[in-house]
Amino acid sequence: MYLFLGFKELHLYILDLSVYLGKGGYEMALSKEEKAKLVKKYARKDGDTGSAEVQIAILTEEIKELTEHLKTHIHDYHSRRGLLQKVGRRRSLLNYLKKKDVTRYREIVKSLGLRK
Repeated sequence: MYLFLGFKELHLYILDLSVYLGKGGYEMALSKEEKAKLVKKYARKDGDTGSAEVQIAILTEEIKELTEHLKTHIHDYHSRRGLLQKVGRRRSLLNYLKKKDVTRYREIVKSLGLRK
């Protein structure tokens, strides 16, 4: 089934879509600026982008955004699967960090507020 819209309806649809994806809308990925802030805050040394702490911080922010998205889009099962994958990846990194260096593990858990 095809939906034919006139110019006016199409223009309104595009405007609604642009408002939806604008400042108040949902963008599934972190922006470059947000990611750069996290890298700068949790990096162990200058130029560090791949340490476990940085990856855990980025995953935590992505998990928060996906959780908010799923509160309004309850039936978005594809995003739910992505959320579960991110939670599993973060859990694996936390387990690795706990086994490798307990003090770094405790610091990252405390700074991100992962435990109650």
